[in-house]
Amino acid sequence: MSAELEIDKLKAEVEKFKQKAKEAKKLKPDKGIETMFRLTSKNHVEFSAMADNKANILISINSIVLSILISVLYRKLEEYPHMVWPTVILTVVCLITIVLAILSTRPNVSKGVFTPDDIKNKKANLLFFGNFHGMSLQDYESGMKQMLGDADYLYSSMIKDIYFLGKVLGKKYKFLRLAFTVFMFGFVISVLAYIGAELFLKDYYTY
Repeated sequence: MSAELEIDKLKAEVEKFKQKAKEAKKLKPDKGIETMFRLTSKNHVEFSAMADNKANILISINSIVLSILISVLYRKLEEYPHMVWPTVILTVVCLITIVLAILSTRPNVSKGVFTPDDIKNKKANLLFFGNFHGMSLQDYESGMKQMLGDADYLYSSMIKDIYFLGKVLGKKYKFLRLAFTVFMFGFVISVLAYIGAELFLKDYYTY
């Protein structure tokens, strides 16, 4: 009888071990999934850095053009009054381009606080700093432990993190594309305006 009890206990222990192994396997992401999340996040970060670099280039170029306009050309407008409107056009183009480039790099940070209900309902994404920067370490650690103990919540948070990174990228590149478009067409129009003023308005202002 005792031997049968020992066997039953052993079987029960084996079943418990198997169940724990299954749960541990569920919690541990597959290597392919880990690689996918890692590469996707890395690509998003690299695209964000590229957007910031392009915005910095636009800001630098237009700042240089504006400094030249203010320091050199504006002093000569009394001598060359026919160049006033082309100069105004170029100034407006540079200012709009700089504003759009700044908007593309402008950070948008939320209040940075989550509630226990957000954790319970799996709404809080603890992988993004904007959702927890206003929380205490104790509350954040407690939330992270709950998330790490729930595979579905963990995967959901990783997916949300990638999604919102993509939303930020979309906003960045939208403003950046608009800035390049304004700069490209505006610069061409400004050059044509300078040429037209020199050819057709110079004699008019002379008289």
